[in-house]
Amino acid sequence: MSATVPQILQLAAAHGLNLDPGSVAVNEMGLDFRVALATTASSFSSSSSSSSSSSSSNTVADAGQRWVLRIPRRPDAMDRAEAEGRLLAAIRPHLEVAIPDWAVHASDLIAYPALPGEPGLTLDGSGTPVWHLDIASQRYARSLGAFLAQLHAIDPAETAGAGVEVLTPDAVRERWRRDIERVRSAFTVAASLADRWQAWVDADSYWPDVSVLTHGEVYPAHTLVKDEEVTAVLDWTTARVGDPAMDFAIHHAAVPPEAFRATVQEYVRRGGCVWPRFAEHCAEIMAAGPVGYGIFALQTGAEEHRQSAQELLNPPG
Repeated sequence: MSATVPQILQLAAAHGLNLDPGSVAVNEMGLDFRVALATTASSFSSSSSSSSSSSSSNTVADAGQRWVLRIPRRPDAMDRAEAEGRLLAAIRPHLEVAIPDWAVHASDLIAYPALPGEPGLTLDGSGTPVWHLDIASQRYARSLGAFLAQLHAIDPAETAGAGVEVLTPDAVRERWRRDIERVRSAFTVAASLADRWQAWVDADSYWPDVSVLTHGEVYPAHTLVKDEEVTAVLDWTTARVGDPAMDFAIHHAAVPPEAFRATVQEYVRRGGCVWPRFAEHCAEIMAAGPVGYGIFALQTGAEEHRQSAQELLNPPG
């Protein structure tokens, strides 16, 4: 169920943010968090009175400042938030693009001043994706490659204290193998999908021999853009040390081949490493997307997600 504007206003006020009711816009795209954008109505400073707040004291907001509010859809959506917050603090000095700087971090709300740029992708009122950039843009492609090279160059030791998951290359592959088996045990899976996934995890040539710090879900809804260049990257919930291709897979599926090549070329030029079947591996990650959604459905226990996952895992025809 969607949060109403009055509920969002009340939640924000409890954490020191006095928002203009007419400025609130809600984005329902995320599975774990509902996101609201809003502008503060007046200068406001307060120590949060919420007993659930872990770090949202002395919140200060100037009048007219734009804010991002992340509201968890379920209590478990906040399970990884502690690690995410620590990771953001650790990697911020290493990145040229802006990333969230949480001013409010509580069990019912994460909020931070809005970052520069506009989302590359949003949903309209009917839930239809709306693109705000040219997906064939070479400028965007190269900018994304530059960001990913910088992110993947961060020494995982720099984030050791954050608590994000760390997977070796062998562990990444084994995780996919276990998740596939778990999904096949819990759902009816089309033979064509099961055979494709098995061939993928069995073939050594697809898989990297290095693990890097990844965002995990890089796509235009999570990148803010100005003049077709990435200015900020949002939502680091899925960040971990693992397969570098995870940050290229959605891009590979969404953009023309020449734009993907431009991203990879810039990435390599700046020190990133790829392997002969890198692009094919990206395609296989996307083909295995229903596995990830099946695991998500099992973790949440929500029947609507289970039904949606089943439709993806055994599509008609």
